Amino acid sequence: MKLIYLAVLITLFASCTFSKQTLISPDSNIQLNFENNEGQTMYSVIKGKEIIIQPSLLGFNFKEQGALDSKFRILGTKNKSHDEEWTAPWGPNKQIHNEYNELEVRLLHETSKIKLHLIFRVFNDGVAFRYVFPEQENLTDFVILDELSEFALADNHTSWWIEADYDTYEKLYKKTLVSEATHVNTPITMRSKSGTHISLHEAALTDYAGMTLQLKEGSNTYVSTLVPWADGTKVKASAPFKTPWRTILITDNAAQLVESNTILNLNEPCKIVDTSWIEPMKYIGIWWGMHIGTETWVEGDRHGATTENSKRYIDFAAENNIGGVVIEGWNSGWDKWGAKDAFDHVSSASDYNLEEVAAYAKTNNVDLIMHHETGGDAEGYEKLMVPAFELCQKLGIRALKTGYAGGIYPRGEHHHGQYMVRHYQKVVETAAKYGIMINAHEPIKATGKRRTWPNMMTREGVRGMEWNAWSTGNPPSHTLIIPFTRMLGGPVDYTPGTFDVMLTNFKNERVAWNTDDLSVTRVHTTLAKQLALSVILYSPLQMASDIIDNYVDHPAMKFLNDLDVDFDETKILNASIGEYITMVRRSGSTWYLGSATNEEAREIDINLDFLDAGKVYDAIIYADAETTHWETNATDYTIQTATFKKDDTLMLKLASGGGQAIVFKESRK
Repeated sequence: MKLIYLAVLITLFASCTFSKQTLISPDSNIQLNFENNEGQTMYSVIKGKEIIIQPSLLGFNFKEQGALDSKFRILGTKNKSHDEEWTAPWGPNKQIHNEYNELEVRLLHETSKIKLHLIFRVFNDGVAFRYVFPEQENLTDFVILDELSEFALADNHTSWWIEADYDTYEKLYKKTLVSEATHVNTPITMRSKSGTHISLHEAALTDYAGMTLQLKEGSNTYVSTLVPWADGTKVKASAPFKTPWRTILITDNAAQLVESNTILNLNEPCKIVDTSWIEPMKYIGIWWGMHIGTETWVEGDRHGATTENSKRYIDFAAENNIGGVVIEGWNSGWDKWGAKDAFDHVSSASDYNLEEVAAYAKTNNVDLIMHHETGGDAEGYEKLMVPAFELCQKLGIRALKTGYAGGIYPRGEHHHGQYMVRHYQKVVETAAKYGIMINAHEPIKATGKRRTWPNMMTREGVRGMEWNAWSTGNPPSHTLIIPFTRMLGGPVDYTPGTFDVMLTNFKNERVAWNTDDLSVTRVHTTLAKQLALSVILYSPLQMASDIIDNYVDHPAMKFLNDLDVDFDETKILNASIGEYITMVRRSGSTWYLGSATNEEAREIDINLDFLDAGKVYDAIIYADAETTHWETNATDYTIQTATFKKDDTLMLKLASGGGQAIVFKESRK
C-alpha cells in the first residue's frame, strides 16, 4: 500500500504544480508539509500525531537583491526515493543504510526573478532541507546578509545546549527549557513531554557560515543566525550554489539519536579513490604534562618535546599496542605563540631532532603524529601548508593534529565563519593529496564531512579532558551529554584515558600556567569510567591521555592494550541524556562495552543479545569497586573474568561518577 501511495504521489507531483505538498518518511512515521502561502514558503513536520515543527518560514536577505522571504511562485516540483547500503572505510559502523524520500520545489522570486530550489528529505529518524541556487542569468555573485530559516517548535521542550559563540564550542552544556536557551550553538537537543527526542543541527558545511540559532522573543521559534565575516556580511557566493543541510533528528528515545546516520548520509560520497592508507589507531602523546603544568611547550629546562623523551614515548607505544605518538612543542616558535607567523611548521626546537625521531618511530612500527599549532594564524598556515605537508610525506608521517587556539588571523574573522570553513576544507583536501589524516582542534563544527573526506578523522570542538588540568573541570554529567549533542555531528577527540584522576602522581613539580588555583584541578570521574569513555566517546584516533609514567605496570592498562578502535558495528543498549549510557562496539569478533553514569550511582541490567548465538565469550570486566566514589575513592577499581553467551543477562554496578568497561572475546576453549 505504501509503494502504491508513493507512486501516485510521484506521478501527481510530476504532472502538476501545487501550493501545498506532503512528503512521508519511508516507514510512514514522519510527515513533512510544504506550502507556498501567498508567496511565503514554509514547512512543518509531524511525527505520528505529534507536531514537531509548526509552520516555519524560509528565505534570505541579500545585500544587493534585498529580501527573498515572500513573492515566491512555484515553477514545479519533483519527487524521488533513495535506498542504498554503503561501506565506510572506518566506523563506528562500517555498513550504512541510507534511505529517504525527497521533494524538490522549484521557485521563482517574482520581484528579482531569482530562481531558488528547495530540497527536502525525509528519513525514518528525521528531516532535512537545503537551498539551491541554480546557474541563471539573474544571479551570479551574491552576498547573504541573513538566512531566515525558522524552526518553530511545538512546545517549550527540555533542552541541552551550549551558548552560541562564534569562536569556540568548549563550554559546559546546560539543561533548561527552550525558553531559556535564547542563542545557541548547534546541535541543540530536546526532549518533548511525550519523550520524543529532537535535535537541530546542520550537515555538509563546506563553503558557508556556521549556523547558530536565535530564539524569537516570546516564542518557541528558532531562527538561523549565521556567523559573520569581519565586514558583517554572512556568506559570499556565486551561482550555482547550495547551502548546507538544515537537519532535524526526531527519534523515540535518546539511544536512537546516537544510532542515527542521517547527518552522515546527507554528505556526498567519498571523494578519495584509494582509502587504504586511512586507518584508525590509538595514540599517546607528549601533551598532558604541559596541561597539568609539569612540562612546557616552550624550550627550556622543563621542555617536554625533547628527542630523548619522544623516544621514551615511542618505546612505550610499541610495547603496549599503541599505534601512534603525538609530540606537541616539537617545533620552534612557541615562545611567540599567538603572534603573526609564529610557526613555520618545519623548523625543530633546538633539543628535538625531527628526522631522528621520525626514523625511530618508523623502526618501531609506531606512527609519529605531526602537530601543527597555528595560534589562530590560518592565513599564515595556508602559505606554509604545502611545504609542511611535503615534509610529513617525506618522513612517512600520515597523521596530523592541527590547532587554532587564539584569535583568527586575519583579525576580525571568526573560527566558525565562512572564511574559516573554507580554510578547514582546504586543509583536509590538501592533506588528502599528501596521504595525511587530520585531527583538528579548535575546529569548525562536525557536520558529517567524514563521509566525503574520510581523512577528516576526528576533531575537538568540545570542552575536553584538558579543562580538568587547569580549571574547575568538567562535572560527571558532562561526558553523558556529549554523545547526544556534539557527537551527533561526528567523532570527538575528547582525549579520555587519564588514570591519575586526582592529579597527584608526577615527577616534576606542577607549575600553574592557566589557573590561579591548582588545588581545584582534577578529573571528575572514576578510573573505571575513564576506560569506559574510551568506548563511549568515539574517535577513530583515540588518545590515552595520561603521562606514560602512570600507565607503566598498571593492571588497567590491559584494557587500553586490548582495545581495537577500528570498530565495525555499534549498538546502544540504554541511554538517558546527562544521566547514563551503555553501548557496545564490535571490532572483528570482539565486543567492547562502555557504560557510564553521572553523579548518581546505578545498577543497570543488560541483555547480552548482541553476542553471536552458539558461541562462548571470555570477558574481562573493569569495574568500580564497592568503595569507589568519584569524589573520595576515584581510583578504586576491580578486574574480574567471566564467561558469557548470547542472551545472558549482566548487572552493571556503576559508582557515583563511575563506569564499567568490558572486553568480550570468543573463547578458544
